[in-house]
Amino acid sequence: MKKIEEKTWKYILKTEKVLKDLRVLEDSISIDKRLVEEIVDKARRYFEDAKYYFRRKEYEVSLTSIAYCEGLLDALRILNLVDFEW
Repeated sequence: MKKIEEKTWKYILKTEKVLKDLRVLEDSISIDKRLVEEIVDKARRYFEDAKYYFRRKEYEVSLTSIAYCEGLLDALRILNLVDFEW
């Protein structure tokens, strides 16, 4: 595999595990749980885009998509709205 292909695939696998194990926290600050779930849904869509573009060998687009996904997930975790580990 090429370097960008390997790196992208590594991010995809890592993020797939996070999305499976992620738990939305109930006792977060006063943010509607539906809004948190909407952001998680957007992260999942970026994740699916990353896999789609990876299969098409468009590794730069795939890497960008998985980076957006991870950014959303990290932001939710920093705000203590979801629980997961990388």
